Amino acid sequence: MGCGNCHTPLGPNGFLMEQEFAGRLVEDSEPFTAYAPNITPAGAIAEWSDEELGRAIREGIRPDGSLIGPPMPFSAYRHISDDDLAAIVAFLRTVEPIEAELPKSEYRIELPPAYGPPVENVSAPDPGVTEEYGEYLAMGLAHCMECHTPMTPTGPDYATRLGAGGFEFNGPWGTSVASNLTDHADGLSGYSDDEVKAMITQGVRPDGTQMLPPMPYPYLAQMSGDDLDAIVLYLRSLPGLPNG
Repeated sequence: MGCGNCHTPLGPNGFLMEQEFAGRLVEDSEPFTAYAPNITPAGAIAEWSDEELGRAIREGIRPDGSLIGPPMPFSAYRHISDDDLAAIVAFLRTVEPIEAELPKSEYRIELPPAYGPPVENVSAPDPGVTEEYGEYLAMGLAHCMECHTPMTPTGPDYATRLGAGGFEFNGPWGTSVASNLTDHADGLSGYSDDEVKAMITQGVRPDGTQMLPPMPYPYLAQMSGDDLDAIVLYLRSLPGLPNG
């Protein structure tokens, strides 16, 4: 997962790992000013039960009933399995506590009443180098497809443009555009598996040039070899779509 991609402060040379998960300003745009909160044990989540924290991650609902706004990828996180969700919560309880208080996010758009019905029970496919498990990782835990699918007013256009890229991200690095991940000449068809893996985990193109944020390369680099192989296998299965 890449939680630290939003929840860890950024400096001129990348993530400030000594402040990992202490929160930061993620986006200041016309629709909203979003701050990713401190999710270390010194933050507000210290007062939440494990069940409440899990619900906030997967459904976007705080213990007081209020809704967490974008850019948290709830359309992806709703697919996290019960076991993986429990592991995420257990991990967050162990990270270094850091005292940091951030402003509340401000939304100048109307948020929905909820991101869907309550999530009951979710199971993951058996781990392995399979398209099915790669889809689970890319759609849920790593939420690759949330960023690499064009955004509509109601969410990512999974129905007709899954993985076609084009979503723009603005930050201190300038503007970066999510790449096309489909099996197309505009996408990944011209890259070898090793080249795709280097782009995912190192942020380096085949010609040696460095890719831009907000891809969480240091976090994705921690996945196992089998998980990376499964993701690449799944990406190879995406029907080819030209850039929009």
